[in-house]
Amino acid sequence: MRFLVSSTTLFSHLQAISRVINSKNSLPILDCILIELNDGTITMTASDSETTLSTSIEVSEYEGEGRFAISSKTILEALKENPEQPLNFNINTETMEITVKYPNGKYSMMAQNGDEYPLPKQMGSEVVNLTMAADVMLTGINRCIFATADDELRPVMNGIYFDISQQDVTLVSSDGHKLVRNKSFASTGNEKAAFILAKKPSNLLKNLLPKEQGDVQICFDDKNAMFTMENYQMTCRLIEGRYPNYNSVIPQNNPHKAVVDRAIFISALKRVSVFSSQASSLIKLSLKENSMTISAQDIDFSTSAEETLICQYDGKDMSIGFKSSFLIDILNNISSQNVIIELADPSRAGLIVPEEQEENEDLLMLLMPMMLND
Repeated sequence: MRFLVSSTTLFSHLQAISRVINSKNSLPILDCILIELNDGTITMTASDSETTLSTSIEVSEYEGEGRFAISSKTILEALKENPEQPLNFNINTETMEITVKYPNGKYSMMAQNGDEYPLPKQMGSEVVNLTMAADVMLTGINRCIFATADDELRPVMNGIYFDISQQDVTLVSSDGHKLVRNKSFASTGNEKAAFILAKKPSNLLKNLLPKEQGDVQICFDDKNAMFTMENYQMTCRLIEGRYPNYNSVIPQNNPHKAVVDRAIFISALKRVSVFSSQASSLIKLSLKENSMTISAQDIDFSTSAEETLICQYDGKDMSIGFKSSFLIDILNNISSQNVIIELADPSRAGLIVPEEQEENEDLLMLLMPMMLND
């Protein structure tokens, strides 16, 4: 078996799929990447047994067909320093010896039998199909992934919830302290359905989608999902379980609304939070007519800070406490110039929304308050 391929093209595709491979695997062959030659196309597959990522390259010169598994670490390290040049792969399918020739040298290495490589499970009979634009999905994942949890007792909170209806597709994440709800009206389903995408495949999609154009085809059943893109295909195991009713925790009547410049707000929070208690990171927002005072103190070290910003606010005077790192995370994941902070009272969650929503989108972020000492 033989094929000719560009070194940089091969390296970029192998590098993209190799992110799925764990540092320690239950099966030794999962340290390898499966390469299959069939009718002038080489298909490369990497897996950690729960998530499988594959990509294809068309080759101009080839002989024969077959499959082999090659050490991901060896091939990536070898290709990393290779300039753009043709690589001629020769594979002895009986001895599994690989020779890679290039204009001024060659590599020799041993492969494993590709038939031993585990393949992803087939979908069940009840499959739901969904189409989302790559940029819409990327935006939703980018906004949600920071708010996912690391909770062994509630695994459903450790991923991004895709809530599909005939009107929109909503992506939701929450760790119990903060919640993100990103609604997209540009994508709709044929029926009401939902699934929870784990953090690792979410991160893999976050890295792959910037290189993609067009639509992502999603099909899923109760246990697995398959994402088909222009250049890549990912099959992954879903988190099983019922996601909490996220709409029930979003406070509906929030009469007190402050509009503030996002960038100025973030800078002030970063300055003032330096003086907050290291244990709690508590900062206090005190709202008065058209002004917001941000304050923090650390009683143990007798340090404190206070800064006042101009904002649009005409509600009653109010003070509310938040964890500064959570509030900064939320503001960093909103792109509008101004944000609206919606409050009901100091004991209820605050909502942070962009002043101007992007087209066909409805973004909302929620942050639970902290008890103030005074």
